[in-house]
Amino acid sequence: MMTAERFLALVDAWGADARRWPADERAAAEAFAAVRPELAGPALAEAEALDALLHASPVAAPSASLRDQVIASAAEAGLRARRQGRLWLNRLGLALGAGWAAAACAGVVAGVLLTGQLTAAAEADALLYQASLLAFDDTEVLG
Repeated sequence: MMTAERFLALVDAWGADARRWPADERAAAEAFAAVRPELAGPALAEAEALDALLHASPVAAPSASLRDQVIASAAEAGLRARRQGRLWLNRLGLALGAGWAAAACAGVVAGVLLTGQLTAAAEADALLYQASLLAFDDTEVLG
C-alpha cells in the first residue's frame, strides 16, 4: 500500500514521469495519485516544472583534466578497458570480411575465365562465317 510519504519520495527522486518510477511501485503510486489528487496534483506539477527545467538546461562536457583524473583513478583501482571482451567479435568480423572478399575475388576470376572461353568460341564461329562469305563456294570451284 502506497503512503503519502512514499509517494512524495518517489516524485522527489524520480520526477513526474511515471515511466521513470520503479516498476514494482509504479502501479501503487499511480493508484495513489488517482485516489488522492489533492496531494498528488501539486507534487506532480512541481516535479513536472523541475523536469522541464532539467531537460532545457545544456549538458556540460567534462574537461580533459577531469577525464584524465577518472581514467587514472580507474587504473589505480585495477580496472581495465573492456576491449578484451570484444576481441573475439573483432576477429569474427575480420574472418567474415576476409571470407566475403575471397568469394568476391573467386567470382571475378571465374567470370573472366568463363567469359574468355565463351568469347573465343563466338569469335571462332564469326571467323568461319565470314570466311564462308568471302571464299569461293565448292560448287563454283567443282562446277
